[in-house]
Amino acid sequence: MKKEDIHSKAMADFDRIQSSVAQEREQCLEDRRFYSIPGAQWEGALDNQFENKPKFEVNKVHLAVIKIFNEYRNNRISVDFMAKDGTDNDSMVDICDGLFRADERDSGAEEAYDNCFEEAVGGGMGAFRLTSEYEDEEDDENEQQRIRIEPIYDADSSVFFDLDSKRQDKADAKYCFVIYSMTPEAYEDEYGKSPVSIGKEISFTEYDWYAEDMVHIAEYYVFEEKKETVRIFVNLTGDEEKYTDEDFKENPELENDLMTIGTKEVRSKKIKRRKVHKYILSGNEILEDCGVIAGKNIPIIPGYGKRWYVDSVERCMGHVRLVKDTQRLKNMLTSKLAELSAASTVSKPIFTPEQMSGYEYMWAEDNIKNYPYLVVNPVTNATGDSMPSGPVGYTKAPEIPQALAALMQLVDIDTKELLGGAGEAEKMLSHVSGKAHEMIQKRIDGQAFIYMSNFSKAIRRAGEVWLSMAKDIYVEKGRKMKTISNNGQTGSVELLQPGLDKMGTVTEKNDMSKATFDVAVDVGPSSASQRAATVQSLMGMMAVTQDPETSQVLQSMVMMNMEGDGISDVRDFFRQKLVRMGVVPPTDEEKEQLAEEAKNAKPDANEMALEAMAQEALAGAKKKEAEVFKTLADTEKIKAETLNTLDEIDLKKLQESRAYIEQFEKIQQQRQQQAMQQQQAMMQQAQSQAEGQIQGQQTPNVM
Repeated sequence: MKKEDIHSKAMADFDRIQSSVAQEREQCLEDRRFYSIPGAQWEGALDNQFENKPKFEVNKVHLAVIKIFNEYRNNRISVDFMAKDGTDNDSMVDICDGLFRADERDSGAEEAYDNCFEEAVGGGMGAFRLTSEYEDEEDDENEQQRIRIEPIYDADSSVFFDLDSKRQDKADAKYCFVIYSMTPEAYEDEYGKSPVSIGKEISFTEYDWYAEDMVHIAEYYVFEEKKETVRIFVNLTGDEEKYTDEDFKENPELENDLMTIGTKEVRSKKIKRRKVHKYILSGNEILEDCGVIAGKNIPIIPGYGKRWYVDSVERCMGHVRLVKDTQRLKNMLTSKLAELSAASTVSKPIFTPEQMSGYEYMWAEDNIKNYPYLVVNPVTNATGDSMPSGPVGYTKAPEIPQALAALMQLVDIDTKELLGGAGEAEKMLSHVSGKAHEMIQKRIDGQAFIYMSNFSKAIRRAGEVWLSMAKDIYVEKGRKMKTISNNGQTGSVELLQPGLDKMGTVTEKNDMSKATFDVAVDVGPSSASQRAATVQSLMGMMAVTQDPETSQVLQSMVMMNMEGDGISDVRDFFRQKLVRMGVVPPTDEEKEQLAEEAKNAKPDANEMALEAMAQEALAGAKKKEAEVFKTLADTEKIKAETLNTLDEIDLKKLQESRAYIEQFEKIQQQRQQQAMQQQQAMMQQAQSQAEGQIQGQQTPNVM
């Protein structure tokens, strides 16, 4: 398609989107101004009505929004990759987790997340983007890229997705516009030409692409789908090989070569390949064709506060929209009350100039000098005679209308209900029960959870887009990349590292191009005291635990969850302790460290002493056993000598000797049995004593 046709279609699509969502987006922008910019709560017709009157702001909305921000910042949401078959033994899962965290940290993703969340809570919509950049743009030989997560500011007036996309994360969008502005001077320096207006009037159906001091241009992301046929061949070894139409086009002799070596085609499959093309547009032309970008997804991630469809139009709002009228009424009543309070509260007499002539100073200074009396001139009647006369009248002190007082009370009640009464957490007293504290905290969490839940969808989508981009970017063989574990420890991984699989076949490990995972996020309770609650629960478990080993584990977990300055090293110490006890699974780095320690570990003195005692006891048992066997051998010798003697005596004595020998054998057998039993008992006793001493030394001390 020609560039002119692409630009024309893009402008038509943008005008259709902008005219459909303009009014909704204007409300989002107004909401964000309302809570964040001083004076914005009086904008519009209300400002004209109070033009010459006091205009005070008691901005309770801002504080309520900030509380939700703080709940999120204390409970960050991050991506967790998992194998599609549900197993947890895939090492690539941990590698993807570590690489994603490293990209988050290096690109300052917290700023992008915070800006998106704040705009979503304040106005209803926020957004951030994923981009790929060279690690070192000044090195012409270094072509390695890293993925960056960057903020998009004023998303409600700059990010526009395909109207047919209905999913909240916009995974089904076919195109997207991101509008940003630059000065005419910067435009000329960048593109070498003057900005040209498209000559359209500003309205809800069109966009102001050119202003006197600002030029608006757009990033345009559009999907390009290409249908192609994949042909599957089987070679002589029975392995399948896949080739696309593009492969045969690049090598016309490929099919003949396959047939020559005996490869046969078994089937074919038609597939769709999706690519994302990026353009930079002005009001009248395509300024830059950026080509196909990494990944297969539009890298613009929207986040919403509250979102729904009404009349086939996407609607969204944050925490401000519903309380704006109540806040305006609060400001009006406060300003009116201040105006009344500024007026004089004392009734003053009213005189004619004739009565005050010559005595003005007394009335002016009376509140300072406190004169005992005040004087006025008499008034002359029609005949010219003077006659005493008092004041013509008195001024009236202002009164606060009853309606104003009633409205002030109603406004406070309505504001508290609409904002959720988050201030109750600040009023919790020390004598209030823990159950009451928990109930108040749950109410606060309930206000923030819808925003946390919707934002988790944006984070999950970011993980999906990141993985798609990583499969195209992180493909350099032998490239070493930084990883970060879930507890913040830095590690390293080498991509496409040679290794052996389970079958002993040489393969390449850590191949990101084969990383196909599901993406999940963990949204916990939105309480700033989450760690403190964990510590409290663990302390309660310790109070009822009798087992010393369990108590030691709980104590270590308490220290791991403690908060405070300078306590990170203590937490690391107790984590290592739990790792060595087998309670916490070690990371790859910790596994290597433990193996190295075991290899270089010196024998413990107590263990050596116990082992020596055990060997001594076993040696004594063996000595006793040898003595028994010697006794048996001596007995056999005596028996043989006795038989030899019998040959020399007569038959009569032979019979007597046989009887004697039989009796002697019985006695010897009894002695042998008794000796063997005693020896076995001694051996068992020696072994039991040695084992008991070893176990006693290995039993852990109770902390």
